[in-house]
Amino acid sequence: MRIIVGISGASGVVLGVSLLRALSQCPECETHLIVTEGAKRTFPYETDMKLEDVVALADYHYDINDLAAPISSGSFKTDGMVIIPCSMKTLSGVVTGYTDNLLLRAADVCLKEKRRVILVPRELPLSSIHLKNMAEAAYHGCAIFPPMMTFYNKPSTIQDMINHLVGKIMMMLDLKFEKFVPWKADKE
Repeated sequence: MRIIVGISGASGVVLGVSLLRALSQCPECETHLIVTEGAKRTFPYETDMKLEDVVALADYHYDINDLAAPISSGSFKTDGMVIIPCSMKTLSGVVTGYTDNLLLRAADVCLKEKRRVILVPRELPLSSIHLKNMAEAAYHGCAIFPPMMTFYNKPSTIQDMINHLVGKIMMMLDLKFEKFVPWKADKE
C-alpha cells in the first residue's frame, strides 16, 4: 500500500507528524512525503522537531518543486493521499486544479485516477469562501476531515484528540491504529 502524505503550512503540522508515525507502524504501508515551504516555516513555531526528523518518518520524501517525482504521474499507483494539515491556499489549489507544485499535482493525479484524497483543513473561523471550497472539494471526491475535537472517547490530552483524528483517517485508508478509541453505544 502506498500513501502520499502532504504537510502544508497551516497550523497543526503536528497532525501530519502523528499520521506519519502511525503509518510507519503499518509494515504494509509505504509513505511518500511532501512538505511545503509554509510547513517548513511553521514547524519551528509549533514543535521542537527538526525537518530531517519529520522526513525520517517517511519512506520517501520529495521536494515541493520536483514535478518530475514519481508521484506526479498517474502511472505510479498509490492508494491515496492525505493533506494534513491542509491550508486554505492548498485547498483552493486542489479545488481549482492549480498544480504549480508537487503537492497540488499529486492531489490532482489522485483525483483524476479516482484515488482517495483526504483533506484536513485547518482554519478558524471558516469564511464562506473556505466552506465553498470544502464543498467543492467534496463534490470532486475529496474526504473532508476538519480536526474536530471529540469527547465520547474521554480524551485527557491533546495527543488523545490527535490520535482520534489519526484513527479516523486510518479507517478511511482501511488501516488500523491501535491508539484509536472507537464509539461504543452502550456501557457494559
